[in-house]
Amino acid sequence: MDRLNLNNVAAFVAVARERSFTRAAARLSVSQPALSHTISSLEAKLGIRLLNRTTRGVSPTEAGERLLATVGPYCEGIEAELASLTEQRDTPAGTIKITAHDHAVRTILWPKLSKLLPANPALKLELSIHYGLIDIVAARFDAGVRVGDQVAKDMIAMRISPDFQMAVVGSPSYFADREVPTVPQDLTGYNCINLRLPTHGGLYAWEFERQGQELSVHVQGQAIFNTSAEILAAALGGYGLAYVPQDVADEHIANGELVNVLDDWRPTYPGYHLYYPSRRNSSPAFLLVLDALRLQSSSIHR
Repeated sequence: MDRLNLNNVAAFVAVARERSFTRAAARLSVSQPALSHTISSLEAKLGIRLLNRTTRGVSPTEAGERLLATVGPYCEGIEAELASLTEQRDTPAGTIKITAHDHAVRTILWPKLSKLLPANPALKLELSIHYGLIDIVAARFDAGVRVGDQVAKDMIAMRISPDFQMAVVGSPSYFADREVPTVPQDLTGYNCINLRLPTHGGLYAWEFERQGQELSVHVQGQAIFNTSAEILAAALGGYGLAYVPQDVADEHIANGELVNVLDDWRPTYPGYHLYYPSRRNSSPAFLLVLDALRLQSSSIHR
């Protein structure tokens, strides 16, 4: 038998439930003659009568009752799910998945987005820490966060942080019997805490800039991590020098736990950007996230 038209089956369910072509036609927003023709076509396709029609009303035949009992619950489930999706069109609901560096998660995403949760109980956030430049569409993320110059050209990008600087820091105990480095090249003689990159498994080369001069230094050391939080903790413990975002080191520098070195060589990066593939049919949940993260133009430059 050829494939049935599921719309015709749904029309039968509506008539069988309502026990009336008139009421079912109103519910389906079709004319009564068109609905009667649909049911007749379904019965002809199956080769069996599904409805008894009398001047007093409509009732399912034995075959109709069997079909209603079988497919009715499925139709109800589909209708309920479609109604749920329609509600999400107007209410922030569902899961928003974002991939980002741990620094961006700790300093921007979680502080801002966590404030949305109490007022939006149907909203869920999944923040995934990743240093690699992954394909967010293939990996089924709603958005990603990277510094501005790393955002793919075919993505929509929205700035969510001011420009930021990186810093080289170490604990006072580490410098107790060592001279402070004065130029980036001096770092080859220090125990430096490295960052392992997911792409090709290489170690991150520390980047520096002063008066237009840019250079990178491949440092060596005993400790290697793949997130900046552990690198900072190792530096606080006196295990070597760390290359970390200046803002996460500032508090520890202020209270004397860390010393900032090579201050005049600090490079500036163009701030974090949220990137995503399309503005079409964005859900209320995603629009809420965009609004919470959007950076005011007056805050772009420190």
